[in-house]
Amino acid sequence: EKIKMENSKKLVVYYSYTGHTKMIAERIKNKLNCDILELKPVIPYSTDYQTVVDEEQRPEAINHTRELQKIDIDLSKYNEIILGFPTLWYIPASPVRTFLKENDLSGKIIKPFATNAGWLGRSFTEVKKLCPNSIIKDEMNIVFESYGDNLETSILEIDNWIDKL
Repeated sequence: EKIKMENSKKLVVYYSYTGHTKMIAERIKNKLNCDILELKPVIPYSTDYQTVVDEEQRPEAINHTRELQKIDIDLSKYNEIILGFPTLWYIPASPVRTFLKENDLSGKIIKPFATNAGWLGRSFTEVKKLCPNSIIKDEMNIVFESYGDNLETSILEIDNWIDKL
């Protein structure tokens, strides 16, 4: 019974653009048997990747937050959030920044993972900046081939990280 209690305190929160982050988030959910929340922007990103890159690399993009669809989950029930996002132009994708700005995660442990093609940039630093009263630890950088669906980070490495969560 104790194990069940432990699990109910972990929540995977993620935003996925291409499906890479979703794949990892689902893997974590299944391995840890915990709850999961997908962040969905009210206005979705363009399906054209170049358009998205162009939007995200404008200097004002860092301060821009994309409005999210209503979150139907009580975050106070969780003391640990496993946060997944694609790195877009060196920082976490806008929906994740919106989530961090709009929800008080003080006192919670946040374990972020970023999916990217090798340009992590300031992703984890940005999470720390947006959550000054949270404990950020066990960060994981998950690298995919540029413009491809193949993982460069080994699945074994990812599973070892998940097992430690």
